[in-house]
Amino acid sequence: MFGIGHMNHHAYATASAAAAAAVCGGVTPCGSGRGRRALSSFTLLFSRCSNNYNNNTNCINNENKKNTSINDAAATQVRSPDLVALEYADLHLPHKIGEVGHVRIRQHVNPLSASLSVPAEVPNWNQVFRDSTLPLMVDIGSGNGRFLVWLAKRSPETKNYLGLEIRHKLVERAQFWVKELALGNIYFMFANATVSFEQLVSTYPGPLAFVSILCPDPHFKKRHHKRRVVQKHLVDSVLKHLRPGGQVFIQSDVLDVALDMRNQFDARADILQHIDDVDQGECVNLCDAEGWLLSNPMGIRTEREIHAEFEGARIYRRMYQKR
Repeated sequence: MFGIGHMNHHAYATASAAAAAAVCGGVTPCGSGRGRRALSSFTLLFSRCSNNYNNNTNCINNENKKNTSINDAAATQVRSPDLVALEYADLHLPHKIGEVGHVRIRQHVNPLSASLSVPAEVPNWNQVFRDSTLPLMVDIGSGNGRFLVWLAKRSPETKNYLGLEIRHKLVERAQFWVKELALGNIYFMFANATVSFEQLVSTYPGPLAFVSILCPDPHFKKRHHKRRVVQKHLVDSVLKHLRPGGQVFIQSDVLDVALDMRNQFDARADILQHIDDVDQGECVNLCDAEGWLLSNPMGIRTEREIHAEFEGARIYRRMYQKR
């Protein structure tokens, strides 16, 4: 039996599958037993219902039946990396990880350092992407990159994906995976989004349709808050280039960081709508009383998200759409 904090993986997978179904236009059950269509007008451009939720849930169900005698002590032997491997099993990457070795990185990098204060060189988009006119999703702080690779693999002909990351070794490994999987719609860059986002997206031939900022470095100390990626000038740049109807998805397992990001984007209500405004009250099935999304609407969790939930942490999420 797999455990994630106080919720077992089967329970989470079932809940996530329901959330993904809602995002893809399905029906979310309500208290009366009747269904309410969720996200009617707020159709996510970059989300896909994934078979791996159902497959993983079935796998876990079978394992639960086979191992009903396993006690709680044995269950604690499951580690969060095991859950990451399960979540991304259909990428078939484990054997390729060994080819580039295990990557050891600094958990927190100073984005204000001299080496990261220089804007990244703009790539030749026609060489980077098979079709550089497709709608673009930018993941700011792409980390290990599996999340973006998973999305790109499911939309090879309709969307492009750009991952920006300030840890060079992670970028190298992510690009290795992209080449191994022969994906022509995804590219990872060693870039500080705070100083490079404007220059990069302004030169991209196609429309900017989606921006995600998921569990960014928290920089807990107050004097280090200026290092946080979501600053006013980045928000302004995102909204400047985001096409009408384009979306922004933010999340963090640190409430202070989530509130900081939320306040920055909420302040632009003249341009952005939160999901509950877009759907005219249908957010009742998707958000809690404070307006945080109850589930990840992208169809799959990020690696940081999996680790955090394994430790029992809560994930705070918000989704916006440009007017």
